[in-house]
Amino acid sequence: MLGTTFYEQVGGRAFFEKLVHEFYKGVATDELLRPMYPDADLGPAENRLVMFLEQYWGGPGTYSEQRGHPRLRQRHQGFKVSPKARDHWLAHMRVAVDSCDLPPLQRETLWDYLDRAAQSLLNTFDD
Repeated sequence: MLGTTFYEQVGGRAFFEKLVHEFYKGVATDELLRPMYPDADLGPAENRLVMFLEQYWGGPGTYSEQRGHPRLRQRHQGFKVSPKARDHWLAHMRVAVDSCDLPPLQRETLWDYLDRAAQSLLNTFDD
């Protein structure tokens, strides 16, 4: 392995920047997800997700230093996260993960987390 943490194994910040950038390329044109981002510029949201993921996977703790505890469910409470929204999110994230060409173990480890996180954020069954 390249490093001792998942963050190091996948290539550090550069990996998460690529992953999240690819993800937001899909979100930018998604009719269901894009309205959840009121700012015209997705850059700040992209940066927050990079910081969150790199912290989660063993990288710098910049997310918590700048924003406090992640509290994912609380931070997403104001958004309608239905099964359809979850599925759109996962579809864009699948494209992003696949674009990163990770070895199978890292790909499955990352995907397992992303899938569980998306499931945990469901807060409505209304479309």
